[in-house]
Amino acid sequence: LVAYEVKRMKADEGNKQKILKHIKELAEKLYKNENPYPAVTMHKVQKPSEGSHLRLHQKPFPRLDEGTVQWIIDQATAKLHTAPPAVRAEKKCMVPSGPPLAATLERNGNALANSARRLEVVRNCISYVFENKMLEAKKLFPAVLRAMKGRAARHCLTQELHLHVQQNRAVLDHQQFDFVIRMMNCCLQDCTAMDEHGVAAALLPLVTAFCRKLSPGITQFAYSCVQEHV
Repeated sequence: LVAYEVKRMKADEGNKQKILKHIKELAEKLYKNENPYPAVTMHKVQKPSEGSHLRLHQKPFPRLDEGTVQWIIDQATAKLHTAPPAVRAEKKCMVPSGPPLAATLERNGNALANSARRLEVVRNCISYVFENKMLEAKKLFPAVLRAMKGRAARHCLTQELHLHVQQNRAVLDHQQFDFVIRMMNCCLQDCTAMDEHGVAAALLPLVTAFCRKLSPGITQFAYSCVQEHV
């Protein structure tokens, strides 16, 4: 660095401030050269020498004193013999009396009544669809979709649709087809693994029966709209 700066140093000889500034710049360059990355400390890990893996580094296991080992075992055995048997202390407590039996029966009765009402709604909605009473079917439809959360309603749907297939009412118009597909999709959506051999299996013959005519000679079956379900 000094060799490159000879001319500049000769020019600055008369001016002390310039010389000091020049020395400071030079010092900074030298310092940076020695400490390129002040924030990061580099740790050099030496590589093991060749053949080092052949040398045994583990210390031999010390010989155990037979007397000391036996003494430790005897101490532990004595403690076990003198220890009192572990018994859980029983805490006596009062069991609170539950609700009266009448309330339970009443609640179950209400649940059964609600379930029966849901099944009735499903039956009525399906009847309206097949009787082409679409306005009444639309009114009941949200309740039917909510009812599909229950397994009983899903079974009811498959039974009702089966009855209509038996009555040769499987060919539907576009609106009827749309309602039936939406009910089937909702039913399959809420199915669990437990319904696989019940509700889903009962729907299989139905989805290959219900259809609509798209144009002369072209028929769309229900399975084409519900086959994505697991």
